[in-house]
Amino acid sequence: MKLKKWWPLLLLLVTFLGGCQKKAVAKLPSNAPQGFAGTTSYATKDSYQKRMDLEYFVRHNLLTKKGIYTNYLEKNKREREAASGHEMLSESSGMWLEYLVNTHQWNEFRNFYQETKKTFDKKGLFMYRYDPQRKKLFKVNATLDDLRIIRALLIYDESHQTNYYRKEATLRYQTLINTVLRDGQLVDYYDVGSHRSTDTASLAYFDMQTLKYFEGTTKTGRHNYQRQLIALKGGYLGDAFPLYAKNYQWTTSTYSDDDLNTSEALETLLHLAEIDQLKATSRYWLVQRVQKKDLANGYSIVGRVSSSGESAANYALAAMIFAEIHDKKDYLLAMENVWRLQIKQSHSPLAGSIGDLKTQEVYSYNNLTALNASLR
Repeated sequence: MKLKKWWPLLLLLVTFLGGCQKKAVAKLPSNAPQGFAGTTSYATKDSYQKRMDLEYFVRHNLLTKKGIYTNYLEKNKREREAASGHEMLSESSGMWLEYLVNTHQWNEFRNFYQETKKTFDKKGLFMYRYDPQRKKLFKVNATLDDLRIIRALLIYDESHQTNYYRKEATLRYQTLINTVLRDGQLVDYYDVGSHRSTDTASLAYFDMQTLKYFEGTTKTGRHNYQRQLIALKGGYLGDAFPLYAKNYQWTTSTYSDDDLNTSEALETLLHLAEIDQLKATSRYWLVQRVQKKDLANGYSIVGRVSSSGESAANYALAAMIFAEIHDKKDYLLAMENVWRLQIKQSHSPLAGSIGDLKTQEVYSYNNLTALNASLR
């Protein structure tokens, strides 16, 4: 009877103590960021002109002060699960920031970063989606998007040879270790409304190079980094189909058997390549797909095509992987596949973009990934 009487107070006390949990503090790295800016220069003169045409389209048709339109075409009816039309994603803003900093457009980078914070920042995280039509900011981040923007800040300091953003990048990383990186367990998102995170980790989100920069400063951080690396590499599907599982569940220590989105699968390979952990089997598989021009949009975990068709973004990601491992021949071949999907009709309002001339669907992800790949 006494337990029942005091149970509400005990529950309140546990909740209070949980809310008062001491926050983790990130140590400011003493070493300057290195290896984040592109180190190769494989792009040709012809590729440069195609990049300029693509940049022109993005600037005049997708870019706004607040962010980047998800699609060239506006859609009045919004989709619940994914951004559409003139909604904006922090993913796109992060990719545009990467492009600006890698092309040394310093002033525009600083200005667009400030606007990115105004549009997407909430409690130290970048919310993944904003609808300007309804002025609605969603309450969930996407961990990879935060890491991508933090990486852009590091590239700025590396390329510009300054300490301009290192402290801010560290503060943003500190928010991550108290939300989506608690105890080193990287997860997909944190809900700032409910103050809860998921326990699922998409392997594409493991940006190991960026994580290592911050986690290498302490013994605990280095332990967490190794834990993340083990989780990432443990998702390898095998030599017969040398890609990685879609996600990892920390609570059960299991990998999903869901079909793979090829863009996410290639993001995983790129992150591995950046830390010299790309398997030879994965590289060979990707070379074959690029040479045969049959890199599909989705696969089952045993390698069967689950989503047919091809995407310029996938070839662009392949190009970035090849550039990272200093494979110039296959980089150029992958970029040829990107540019063959570019709209070349000069009379079209879509000229220079990568999209569907008939439906006029032009997605920011395809175009921004191609832009960034073309800089390698």
